[in-house]
Amino acid sequence: MANERVKLVGPVVRDPELAEALVAAIEADNPGVEVFVDDRGGYIRIHTPQRCRITRKSLQEALGRPITLSRIEPELVSFAGRIRYIGDDEVLFYLERED
Repeated sequence: MANERVKLVGPVVRDPELAEALVAAIEADNPGVEVFVDDRGGYIRIHTPQRCRITRKSLQEALGRPITLSRIEPELVSFAGRIRYIGDDEVLFYLERED
C-alpha cells in the first residue's frame, strides 16, 4: 500500500490562551483522534486528520468562562479544510461534504 499523505483540518489562531483551550476542547470532542499542534511563534496550527469537531460546551469548560463559537471566527488567522457551524453549539472543520 502506498504511503498516503494525511489530510489535516482545523483552526489556526494567534492567541495562545485560545489555542490552549481549543486543543483541550478538540481532544475532548474528538476522542481517539490524534491532535497535531504546531506553534510557529506568530500563530498556532491545531489540526486533526479529516474531521475536527469543537463544541461550545467543551470550549467553555477549557476556557473556564462563557464563549460563543462565533467569537472564535475573528480570532482565526486561517483554517484548513471547510468550516460549518451547527447551530450555536458546534463547529466542524472537514474535508468532504457529508450531505
